[in-house]
Amino acid sequence: MYFRMVDIFLCDSIYMNIKPVIAVFDFDGTITNKDTFLEFIRYTKGNLFFLYGFFLHLPLLIAYILKIYPNWKIKQKLFSYFFKGMKLKYFNLICEEFCHNTFGIIRSEAKNAIQKHIDANDTLVIISASINNWVRPFADKLTIPIVLCTEIEIDLNDCLTGKFSTPNCYGQEKVNRLLQIFPQRDNYYLIAYGDSSGDKELMNYADENFYKKF
Repeated sequence: MYFRMVDIFLCDSIYMNIKPVIAVFDFDGTITNKDTFLEFIRYTKGNLFFLYGFFLHLPLLIAYILKIYPNWKIKQKLFSYFFKGMKLKYFNLICEEFCHNTFGIIRSEAKNAIQKHIDANDTLVIISASINNWVRPFADKLTIPIVLCTEIEIDLNDCLTGKFSTPNCYGQEKVNRLLQIFPQRDNYYLIAYGDSSGDKELMNYADENFYKKF
């Protein structure tokens, strides 16, 4: 049986044999009580433009629901429609503002779990399909140092192209991104928190997982 250092009180020699713990959290629906991709669009563009944009993309949304149009494509289409051409500096300012004004979407139970991992000196990671730019401010406030998310493409004028510069961080891509940072899998004990099918591969890959824990 595996014992974490935080759970038992043993001599220092036994501590030496315990693997370090990496605790990985999904963001949307796990740490938060809402999907931040949708909330960020609504926050930055207002309800009317939000609804209009989704109405224009209704055929693609239906195709996505019917599983004949991939997740990452509809997500990129929507992101491009709402944010293509925006200056990166301005986009980042909105992301900071979004975090400041909507931090109440963070689940209190998730904050408590994160704090327990911090107290145990575990390594904390957020792995999310959401955009890095608005997840990072939340991670900073939660004292989570590592954020692995979908990254956005920037042109030579420091404007958003509307495209993603990395694969959508969803499903198997979450495992891939984790292994880019922590490739020596046998050297750590992995705990994963998630709430959706997009977390399935990561949770199956973990030594211990919590589905809809909060």
